Amino acid sequence: MNAAPPPDAGSILRSKRFIVLLLIAAVVGVVVSVAAWGFLELVHQIQVGVFTKLPEQLGYDSGAPMWWYLVVLGVAGLLTAAAIVRLPGSGGHIAAHGLSVGGTTHPVELPGIVLAALATIGLGLVLGPEAPLIALGGGLGLLTLKLVRREMPPQVLAVVAASGSFAALSLIFESPLAAAVILIEATGLDRERMPLVLLPGLLASAIGSLISIGMGSWTGLSTSAYALPAIALPDFARPDVVDFLWTIPLAAAIAIGVVAIFRLARPLVGVAASRPFVVLTAGGLIVAGLAIAFHESADHGVKEVLFSGQDALPGLLSNPGAWSLSALALLIVFKGLAYSVSLAFYRGGPVFPSLFLGAAAGLLAAKLPGFPVTPATAVGLAAGFAAALRLPLAAVVIAVLLTAHSGAGATPLIIVGAVVAYLTAQLLDPPPVEATA
Repeated sequence: MNAAPPPDAGSILRSKRFIVLLLIAAVVGVVVSVAAWGFLELVHQIQVGVFTKLPEQLGYDSGAPMWWYLVVLGVAGLLTAAAIVRLPGSGGHIAAHGLSVGGTTHPVELPGIVLAALATIGLGLVLGPEAPLIALGGGLGLLTLKLVRREMPPQVLAVVAASGSFAALSLIFESPLAAAVILIEATGLDRERMPLVLLPGLLASAIGSLISIGMGSWTGLSTSAYALPAIALPDFARPDVVDFLWTIPLAAAIAIGVVAIFRLARPLVGVAASRPFVVLTAGGLIVAGLAIAFHESADHGVKEVLFSGQDALPGLLSNPGAWSLSALALLIVFKGLAYSVSLAFYRGGPVFPSLFLGAAAGLLAAKLPGFPVTPATAVGLAAGFAAALRLPLAAVVIAVLLTAHSGAGATPLIIVGAVVAYLTAQLLDPPPVEATA
């Protein structure tokens, strides 16, 4: 006798089980948000402890010496390699392939993913926390579902995993909307499945946002330590023709640079897989060397090149006058190279370095005549995101949210910049064509 076909998305949405699914999503939102908050707070404390407090305790009151960064990033490579080789899950998704949101993360893989991410992000390599958070949310969502119900249809499993990813990702941008747009565009949901995933996901992420606010007030630890809120930029009322004329070449140039970074990274993935302990340790030394070389040549801090850029981005944009043309150009080159190495060798997300590099390119363009800093930066943010992630709608939403304090005048330029960067990246580096039967 043939087995009954699995229920489709529409029948699940209309059934009483959907109410149960919403309740499960709410529970997942609480569980994942607490775990994601703890992960992000731990990353922050590792960074502060290793790069600030520990050197002070050892007598380096004026900051860590240059050799410190070589040692720490070499250790970061060893720890990441250990998580990749010794633990299930290979440390999670390889960032050189973009942002993965469609796969299934099994709970048994979470320790390896978390360890690789803590070593990579906490110890200064140039990747962000969004990919590990998506995996953490999905894995904890499935684990929660297994504790509540033993057997569920595959569609329900996918929805619960997505709800966990919604809740985890919303903490970084302090916005359930940003998480929803990124995940929906990345997964390419059709009209039938979208309500089934979107409604539980929004519920989980909204509850997660409340949890993160509550955790901050209960513990006294501010979410500003890891979240990226709207950035303070000068007010910008409306664009003119000159702004549009500058937007197109700026977005295309950023896309060319981002494509070059990813093209350099992809062939190195196989090198890392051949001898991970040696290659990842050497990669950490290379990233540290790039940061030290930038410090010596541009007279700016080593930390501008290290880390994902989400903490440094507000400081970069709050004082653009502190950066000369040459310093910004050197920052883009050195951080871009460190980003490429990190994409190939380590475990984390590609979002925040692309935003930082796009913003730095925007500041560089703002030195040109007739292009104010606010629209140049807004276009840079959107173009960097769109070229790296190939998600133009999410790029527009993220850039608009990050520049919301300066008004809506830059929005048309943001849209044009995202479109130009996306098309340029697609032209230069089209995605592989899937084989058809």
